[in-house]
Amino acid sequence: MTIRTWRLISIGCLMAAVAAAQTVAPLPPVAPEPPTAPLAALMQQDMQMRIEDKIAPFVAQAAPFASADLARAKGMRADSMYDRGQGALDRHRWDEALADFTQAASQGTSRQDGALYWKAYTLNKLGRRDDALAAIAELRKSYASSRWLPDAGALELEVKQSSGQPVSPDAQSDEDLKLMALNGLMQTDPDKALGAVDGVLKDAQPPRLKDQALFVLAQNNSPKAQQMLEQVARGSGNPDLQVKAISFLTPRMILRKGADPQQSQPNHGQLLFEIYGSSSDVNVKRAVLNAFSAGRDSDHLLQIAKTEKDAELRADAVRRLTAMRNPATGDALVGIYSSEQDKAVKREIVNSFASQDNVKQLVAVARTEKDPEMVRYIVGRLAGMKSPEAADYLMEILKK
Repeated sequence: MTIRTWRLISIGCLMAAVAAAQTVAPLPPVAPEPPTAPLAALMQQDMQMRIEDKIAPFVAQAAPFASADLARAKGMRADSMYDRGQGALDRHRWDEALADFTQAASQGTSRQDGALYWKAYTLNKLGRRDDALAAIAELRKSYASSRWLPDAGALELEVKQSSGQPVSPDAQSDEDLKLMALNGLMQTDPDKALGAVDGVLKDAQPPRLKDQALFVLAQNNSPKAQQMLEQVARGSGNPDLQVKAISFLTPRMILRKGADPQQSQPNHGQLLFEIYGSSSDVNVKRAVLNAFSAGRDSDHLLQIAKTEKDAELRADAVRRLTAMRNPATGDALVGIYSSEQDKAVKREIVNSFASQDNVKQLVAVARTEKDPEMVRYIVGRLAGMKSPEAADYLMEILKK
């Protein structure tokens, strides 16, 4: 239930309560004397209490949904500011980046420690050395086990060694030169390039340069490069790097027609599944789901849909299975539906069958469903389908 729906329920209840509260015996023909001020206040208070009594059950029922919606909206806003801040960093718009990371750091989401790191990084770029060190100290104090601490340590060393002067506009060309040098080194001396990549990943570098370093690893099929990429994907670096490294892993073997088998990309499906199971970071888990979806790995998505404890992630896995439009997953989803307790996940499964015009599976889950609300939801999806099987099931309902 969305916040808007909750508000509409509350408004509807309020109107009904007011109407009920105002249904009193008609006044006598002769208007009485106006009530004294205390009496008017008592009448108003009584009216308010009667309205609140009418609304209270609906508010109590809707409040959990509203709170969940607010929490999700807050997290999405913080993520948006965080991503916007990184974009500002890449464009060297330090003031914009500082504003975005400052707001993201105050939201209390899973990326708050990362926002504090980039806030310190941006303050250093602005020449505000003391403020940058203060932000690093806040990161250490508030997030003593954060995976951003090694990056913060490298940044702290750089801040203390710097003069505290703002970075000149020529710094952008320095970054571009580093990118060119890294790509060129990869072509001329891959072994040295891997050493350079390791340094870039560990130093206080802008997001764009670190992303390029990971791309260099992904394009190198040597065992050393793949091992380095795997280590980052397993979480050896900060959370942002881990998510980016996961995006470079494919859950299936890719080999173009006529290509050298040595140039194929290995199957990382099991590795991604292990990363998913060992992480408690929702952003990491979603990155793995993205990889499975891009690689059309329905087997691992089905396993996650069956075993994931978080209802939103289970629903996300179901949505990705739906996007594949693979009829073979239908029976598996029916099995998942029968053991699922969360209605939102059930609706995702029903929607997946409906989007595929899979009347057989819709009827199958409808026959096993005991919740009248969910049965009505399934029937609502069947009602719009021009199918003899759907018509037969609807006739069964009419005959009961």
